[in-house]
Amino acid sequence: MSISRRTILQGATAAATVGTFSIARAQTPEFTYKYANNLPLAHPMNVRAAEAMEKIKAETNGRVVIQIFPNNQLGSDTDMLNQVRSGGVEFFTLSPLILSTLVPNASVSGIGFAFPDYDSVWKAMDGELGAYVRGQIAKANLHVLDKIWDNGFRQMTSSKGPINSPADLKGFKIRVPVSPLWTSMFKAFDSAPASINFAEVYTALQTKIVDGQENPLAIIATAKLFEVQKYLSLTNHMWDGFWFLANRRAWERLPQDLRTIVAKNIDAAALLERADVAKLNAGLQAELTSKGMVINQTKADEFRAALQKAGFYGEWKGKYGDEAWAILEKAVGGKLA
Repeated sequence: MSISRRTILQGATAAATVGTFSIARAQTPEFTYKYANNLPLAHPMNVRAAEAMEKIKAETNGRVVIQIFPNNQLGSDTDMLNQVRSGGVEFFTLSPLILSTLVPNASVSGIGFAFPDYDSVWKAMDGELGAYVRGQIAKANLHVLDKIWDNGFRQMTSSKGPINSPADLKGFKIRVPVSPLWTSMFKAFDSAPASINFAEVYTALQTKIVDGQENPLAIIATAKLFEVQKYLSLTNHMWDGFWFLANRRAWERLPQDLRTIVAKNIDAAALLERADVAKLNAGLQAELTSKGMVINQTKADEFRAALQKAGFYGEWKGKYGDEAWAILEKAVGGKLA
C-alpha cells in the first residue's frame, strides 16, 4: 500500500476503524488489548498499525484484538508511559528520547547532529545500537518489539524568523518534549527550552507561550502546525523513532504462538511505516510551502561545532558511559566527543 501526501494530510481511510474492531471469526476474543500513541490518526504509524491489528485478528482467528487509541486519547506521553508500565494499556509507542525519563540510555540514538542519513540510522537501529537499547529497556520490566518505527529527522519551526545558524537560537523560546536530552541540547545553544507534552503543543504555539518547536515534517504536517508557525528550518538536528513497547505481564500472558503472530505483524508494519515516512518527508516541503511556510536549509557542521564547544557531547558521553558511546560512534562512523 502506498501512502500519498494527500492521504496523510486529509485523513487515512485505512485507519478509519481505529479504536473499534468487530470480531468475524470468533465469538469472543481471548485477549483484548489497548495500543495507545500520541500521533494523529492520519499519520503513517496509525495507518500501518491499523492494518497490522486487522492481520493479527485474522491470523489468530479472533483470539487477539488490539484496539488503537491515537492522538493522546488516553493522556499525555507521561500518562501513557505510566499506563503501559502499570498495565492500564498493553501497548504504547514512544520516542526513545522521552523513554529516557525511565530508561536513561534509551536516548543515545537521539544525540544531536549524530546521524548523517537514513542508511546510517537503520544500520544502527537494526544492528548493535538498537540491540543495546532494547537490552536497556528490558531492564525496566517492559517488553520491546525488535523493529523501531520511524518518526524522522527533526526540523525546527518558528513564528519569529528562520533559524539559519546557532546564533539564531540564542534566547529562542522553543518547545521540547519532556526529555533531558532535548533540554540539554537547546541550553547548549543558549535557547530557552520549555518541556511541554505534545498534546499541548499547538495551543502553546498559538498563544505564543513558546516561539517555536521541533518535529519531523510528517508531524508538522499532520498536526497542522503550519497554522501557527511561519518559518521552517531544515536542521535535521536529531533522528527520532518510536519503540513499540508492551507491558511485560500482558505480553507474557499471550501463548507463544500468539506472541509470534503479534510480533511478526507489528515488526512488518514498522518496516512499511519507515518507507511511508521517508516518502512523505521527501515530498512534504512543497506541501508545507503551499500552506504558507517559509523554508530554509542549514549546515549541520555549524551546529555540531557549537555543541562541541559548549561541551554537550562530552557531558553526554559521561552520562551514557563508555560502552554506549562507543557503540554510538561506531554506528555514526566518527568521533563526536
